[in-house]
Amino acid sequence: MMNNIFSDNLKKFRLAKGLTQEQVAEKLNINSQTVSRWECGTSLPDVLTLPELAKLYEVTVDDFYKKSTVAYNNYAQRLASVFEDTHDIEDFMRADAEFKKLIKNNSLTTYDMWEYGMIHYFLMHYGKENAFYWFDKVLEQGESADEFAYWKTRTQRMKLCSQLGKDEENIKEQQKIVGNNPGNVNERDLLLAAYMYAGRYEEAYEEFKKAVIKFPDKWELYIDGGDISVKLGKYDEAMEYYDKAGEIGSFFCDELYCKASLYEKLGEYEKSVELYMKIADILRQRGYDVEADMAEKSADEVKSKIKE
Repeated sequence: MMNNIFSDNLKKFRLAKGLTQEQVAEKLNINSQTVSRWECGTSLPDVLTLPELAKLYEVTVDDFYKKSTVAYNNYAQRLASVFEDTHDIEDFMRADAEFKKLIKNNSLTTYDMWEYGMIHYFLMHYGKENAFYWFDKVLEQGESADEFAYWKTRTQRMKLCSQLGKDEENIKEQQKIVGNNPGNVNERDLLLAAYMYAGRYEEAYEEFKKAVIKFPDKWELYIDGGDISVKLGKYDEAMEYYDKAGEIGSFFCDELYCKASLYEKLGEYEKSVELYMKIADILRQRGYDVEADMAEKSADEVKSKIKE
């Protein structure tokens, strides 16, 4: 029975590709009688030939053994269907590589474009589910397991919720948490983030003013205050807050990145480049070569604006 399914699929896939037995034999460097025997079920391809056949017919090896299998227009479409079923990132990457080949060869059809868009849609959907799953795993372990990871996760989870249109839920939930934990500066910081993600910068600014009175030595608050001030067009004030964060001592040249970005926004490109190069020097001295390279790349991008 299995041989019948296999041989029937061989013939179906060959016809779907518009190939004769002779053409298949030529491509595989065998004789046409061999192809005929495969399709009649009197013999089987060896294990080394199966992948070549699958590639030729633009299917997977597993497709040869399935009772109900569709003959796809190309291998990219077949791999797209595999990814839709498995949700496996490796299957996405295989499908993505095949679609890119079609793009490079200028042979992407309208249907292929739709399929290519769909696998990215599915990737986004599965990625969102996985993000929430693992974020929640971190939060289940609590702050004591890894304080840095815990608060980073809280922030990123809130940002993801914001991107999904849940700004009001974020703000209400965080307001309640702050009300129950008025002495926790990290919760105040998250409330500022909730306001900023929602684009409610005036309220964020007022909350920031209250927060720095209660927690004057928290550098993260001053970074937030600077970012909020930028959104409100208070550029001089923003620079003062960034400088204050630097005086206290930021984690990863945060205030320098912010100032470099603001100088670029204001068209003061030379100052922006100078700061990016300063960041690169600091990071390289600390052993962060990749991050230093990224800072230098930012400097080069700003330099190109000077030439313009």
